[in-house]
Amino acid sequence: MAQLKKIVRFLDTYLRIDEVSDSSWNGLQVEGKQEVQSIICAVDAGKATFERALQDRAEMIIVHHGHFWKPMNPSLTGWKKERLSLLGKNKISLYACHLPLDRHEVVGNNAQLLKLLGAKITDEFFYHEGKNLGWLGRFIRRRSLREIQEVLEKALDTRCMVLGFGPQRIRTIAVCSGGGDYRTFYEALERGVDLYITGEASDVYHTAKDAGMNVIFAGHHATETLGVKALCPLLEKKFKVKAAFVDIPTGL
Repeated sequence: MAQLKKIVRFLDTYLRIDEVSDSSWNGLQVEGKQEVQSIICAVDAGKATFERALQDRAEMIIVHHGHFWKPMNPSLTGWKKERLSLLGKNKISLYACHLPLDRHEVVGNNAQLLKLLGAKITDEFFYHEGKNLGWLGRFIRRRSLREIQEVLEKALDTRCMVLGFGPQRIRTIAVCSGGGDYRTFYEALERGVDLYITGEASDVYHTAKDAGMNVIFAGHHATETLGVKALCPLLEKKFKVKAAFVDIPTGL
């Protein structure tokens, strides 16, 4: 077993949760048992995730999308009380890491996307209040757009929406997991990459076509599974605990 406080201290430091401004209250959101033997990692906080933790007898849950967000009323009433009561009654801890897990250069969603595709990080991409959230990457040998699509769909268990208006052999790539928007699209366009990958679709069809740019929308949930998944072996090695990724797809 490992002490909860030591795991939390490690995650806070390793993921640098105070380095970037975020709408998520990153860090330990619900405190449970002080000794941890089993951890589950998932994309989202929610009853389905909490019930899976109960089923797996986990003492701790680590998620990308936590329960507490700064625009949200924190009062524990109604559905919020019912949801968190699953944790409280069973003394299960909840740890959340949003933007810091997107941008981390090793276990982050975007770094892991590039690693999955076999591309090397070359530069920072998409700044949020002075800190990059995404990365630019480069292939040593060009890969076909179709091949990249197939790798994403198989590894992430997703269905990609592809705007194939650029070169069919890809050298340079920009990635922004989850909810990339018009800002990230236009930055990728200005940076002159061969391919831009993000999660959610935005209405850039005609601009991508006219500019001759490739875009892949691979799903918000799917592109954000890699970060929490990458934390599992790291935690197992450092703390000698069981850490397992649990996928609860949303279809989004």
